[in-house]
Amino acid sequence: MTTSRTRAVRPKERAQEPDQTGSRSDHAYRTLKTRVLTGEFPINVRLGEERLAAMIGVSRTPIREALKRLQAEGLVANHPDGGYQPIVPDVTVMRHLYEVRAGLELQALQRPGRMGTRHDPAIIEPLRDQWRQLSIDPLPPPDPNFVLLDESFHVALATAAGNDVAVDVLRQINERIRLVRMHDFLIHQRIEATIAEHLNLVELVLSGDIVAAEAAFTQHLGDSMAVVEERVRGAIVRMLTGGRTT
Repeated sequence: MTTSRTRAVRPKERAQEPDQTGSRSDHAYRTLKTRVLTGEFPINVRLGEERLAAMIGVSRTPIREALKRLQAEGLVANHPDGGYQPIVPDVTVMRHLYEVRAGLELQALQRPGRMGTRHDPAIIEPLRDQWRQLSIDPLPPPDPNFVLLDESFHVALATAAGNDVAVDVLRQINERIRLVRMHDFLIHQRIEATIAEHLNLVELVLSGDIVAAEAAFTQHLGDSMAVVEERVRGAIVRMLTGGRTT
């Protein structure tokens, strides 16, 4: 009977292990990502797995997996002595990418008017409903990965204008600028402001007030860029002055 009971329990224990491991890996990934973005690790200093594991309270395996994910996202790079080190954002490139993005999205806002058409309501109306629900639901927590939801809004808005080539280019710009744009979603206020501004923008497009929509978009993008640049510069200063040793 003892043997039978033991055999009945073991499959459950094995089934739980991946979930527990995945949870630890996700925790390590989210924690390291936020700390890398805020400049807590010095430039050119190797991110030691053992010290990171002790700092976060997990084993080295979740740390190793988290660092691989961060490397794939462009947040860390190989260190000459092995392992990884944080990447320093390029503020000048960031500004140039924002300029290109602004041009693409303003063109997408204006295109239906030039073509004698309108933004596709089959795309815009569900987009409006999605962000309206976000404004009603409990506010999402600060999370660098909120940038993906933000990108999906802007891509959908551009898609509704009917130029798929412009949408493809916008996606490429988003991928290149994502590294720095993650800085925009580290506090509740920016999450809340983004939801409100997106909802206002899509309502203006649905009402056909494109002039007001252009002004709202320009203000929205300018606010985002200002926040991102301030936080990126602050992170760089922390990295240069020692950050947090590991």
